Amino acid sequence: MSAIGLYHYGLYFLTTAGIFGILALALNLQWGLSGLFNLGIAGFFAVGAYASALVTGPATPDHWGGFALPLPVGVAVAMLCSAVLAFVIGAATMRLRSDYLAIATLGIAEVIRLVIKNESELTGGVRGMSGIPSPFDAHSGLVMLIIVAITLVLIYWLVERARVSPWGRVLRGIRENEDSALAAGKSVTRFRLQAFVAGSAFMGLAGALYASSIGFISPEAFQPLYGTFVIWVMLIAGGSGNNIGTVVGTFLVWFVWSFSSVLTDLLPADMATQAGAIRIFLIGLLLQVILLTRPEGLFPERPPPLIGRPRKAADVDKTGTRN
Repeated sequence: MSAIGLYHYGLYFLTTAGIFGILALALNLQWGLSGLFNLGIAGFFAVGAYASALVTGPATPDHWGGFALPLPVGVAVAMLCSAVLAFVIGAATMRLRSDYLAIATLGIAEVIRLVIKNESELTGGVRGMSGIPSPFDAHSGLVMLIIVAITLVLIYWLVERARVSPWGRVLRGIRENEDSALAAGKSVTRFRLQAFVAGSAFMGLAGALYASSIGFISPEAFQPLYGTFVIWVMLIAGGSGNNIGTVVGTFLVWFVWSFSSVLTDLLPADMATQAGAIRIFLIGLLLQVILLTRPEGLFPERPPPLIGRPRKAADVDKTGTRN
């Protein structure tokens, strides 16, 4: 591969890893912080991608939309659509226990994907949507990497601030013992719905960035394997509840996934059809190794810092009285 080829592949690798990092942080807000078992990541990811593509893409007779609006508008529309959808879904499912919530969100994500696949007048159907613009097309790869990197840092900061805030402490309390939170007068359903909507809005944001960076989207890009399973592996490998671990796990798993394509290209022609299965096997193997050696992930969850100035030994005399 030439130097130019390596440069463009590096841009693609880092940009895509950053987008997946946003998805993983959003999932960490829902699962790591709140205990919400969301298996519908691909659905909110797809809604964000198509909503942004419809308002930022060029006019075309193939499907509705094509308003050619700027990317920030597309991002705002993507987040709004994903948040509204999450609110509607969450209002009906937040009282479900974790396993039932997982089944419900997985089914909803598949419904979304099938609607996208069959409503060709709105989404282009199986043909997908092409010609989605990137900012500053002459240097779109580098510009998108910068935009994704800044967005990833911003989402990391927001989720981290949420983790150490009183709101985050209530969510962790609900996650650990829902009955105790209810006894303390907390509205469990309302807090869980807030976390679900916020995380889903970030997933829609990731979808908007994905559509702009790739320039083409189709229903195949939002199958549960790529849009949900891999994101869960990234979160579990890095460490659920730890935002730094989430980002590290994202880049590690994406590196293994990308490098595995190099290995599968070396397979004989008669085994080429098994390339996808081998890549999934390698990801599963990585996850098993991490779970056996580090059951809580590479970076286990850290307790939030105490409020106020911590006590020092000099502040307490030998009788245990504060000076």
